[in-house]
Amino acid sequence: MRYMFSLIGEEGGWQDTSPEDMKVEMDRWEVFGREAVEAGVMVAGDALQESDTATTLRIQQHAEPIVSDGPFAETKEQLLGFYIVDCQSLDEVLEIARELGAANPGGAYEIRPVGVFIPGKTAA
Repeated sequence: MRYMFSLIGEEGGWQDTSPEDMKVEMDRWEVFGREAVEAGVMVAGDALQESDTATTLRIQQHAEPIVSDGPFAETKEQLLGFYIVDCQSLDEVLEIARELGAANPGGAYEIRPVGVFIPGKTAA
């Protein structure tokens, strides 16, 4: 089953990070990505640009959609990136997320199974 986990945390803070410390952090993410590929569970993943680059489309019931700059929710924590992995169980994806957590202390992950959308059919 495919699962998506969203990386959620505070934006910024990197401007005070030394190049050496930045390399250490990026190396952690690289190791995780390499291990997930080698384990055969990586489907996709990427970091997102800062939330001020977001555009939100709000759908209203009996009115035109509203397009606005910025993220859907104005909060301290933002969606930072995502991974889609193909795992046998939720326990397996939780173990992967725990390993990734070492590279993102203080952050959170929202984990959801990926549904299959086929127009005209109900997802199983």
